[in-house]
Amino acid sequence: MKRVAIVGYAQHPILKNAGALNEVELIMPVVHQLFNDLGISQKDIDFTCSGSCDYLQGAAFAFVEGLSAIQTNPPIKESHVEMDAAWAMYESMLKIQMGDAETALIYGFGKSSPGDLDAIISLQMDPYYISPLWPDRVSLAALQARVLLNQNIITQEQMLATVMEARTNSKNNKNALITDLIDESDYLNNPMVSSPLNKLDCPPISDGSSAMIIASEEKAYEFTDQPIWIEGIDHRIESSNLGSRNLATSNTLQASMKQLNLKNIKFDVAELHTQFSHEVPFLKFLLNLQDVPTNLSGGPLVGNVMMCAGLDAVGKTYESLKENQLTHGLAHATSGPCLQHNMLVHLEAKK
Repeated sequence: MKRVAIVGYAQHPILKNAGALNEVELIMPVVHQLFNDLGISQKDIDFTCSGSCDYLQGAAFAFVEGLSAIQTNPPIKESHVEMDAAWAMYESMLKIQMGDAETALIYGFGKSSPGDLDAIISLQMDPYYISPLWPDRVSLAALQARVLLNQNIITQEQMLATVMEARTNSKNNKNALITDLIDESDYLNNPMVSSPLNKLDCPPISDGSSAMIIASEEKAYEFTDQPIWIEGIDHRIESSNLGSRNLATSNTLQASMKQLNLKNIKFDVAELHTQFSHEVPFLKFLLNLQDVPTNLSGGPLVGNVMMCAGLDAVGKTYESLKENQLTHGLAHATSGPCLQHNMLVHLEAKK
């Protein structure tokens, strides 16, 4: 199969409330930034794929409106995933590997501020038994956090350290939504949302967009002399029935690690799609990342654009490798409650 590389990535400044800016106006700046940086246009793109959630906009096929941000005349080859744009990247990579395209534009967008995100997210649950109970996203995450604490897999001190580290690392990310530093008293005095998670353990409601361009080996060097290669990628999903899962581990993540042979790789950096503080020490434990610099961008705790945060984890890993002359990076994206669906991406910069 063809080797595939990331040749460009752009992120819109994460906003608390985009106000009158519509989705098209959020997408256009990042797409055109990429085109300008690489000196190309839509004519140089063989395949375009987006990731978004129609429920955020409250209309069926709302994602189609996003295409107004790019040139679609003459007609283009285009697709969409009702998922985080990391999965749009996965589909695009398959297109290139199968020989159907040499270049691909991926973009994701989400505007969570106008609606009730808790109500929207609950719709992904089992429609017969769980969704009618309207469980909110924080309470679902709190179930897993409580299991991990009770089984001594993580500690409350690790959750505190995660929140404080995210705020510190946000200074590395010019697009972060939250950059205020906090101390231990700020954390301990914060109101509980759903035990054991307080407000600082949870991601902020965020609006924004991101875009990425990937290319085959033959095309990558036409765009940049420093492509970052996607050396391995794997995604797996667990049961939608929380009662049938062991929330204290992740068999699918362990299977992905084995499939990609990650245990023998010394990673220089990692970016994890960890929306709640307990998920960081948990995933670092599962992925053997205890000594690896993680979420140097601050991660979703300082800006969590729905349907973009997973792609951002890949993009921020790409930026770290490119800007800091590092070799190996690991990116993680997730979907569903309690880390139900996970993707691992091994990125490598060839020296």
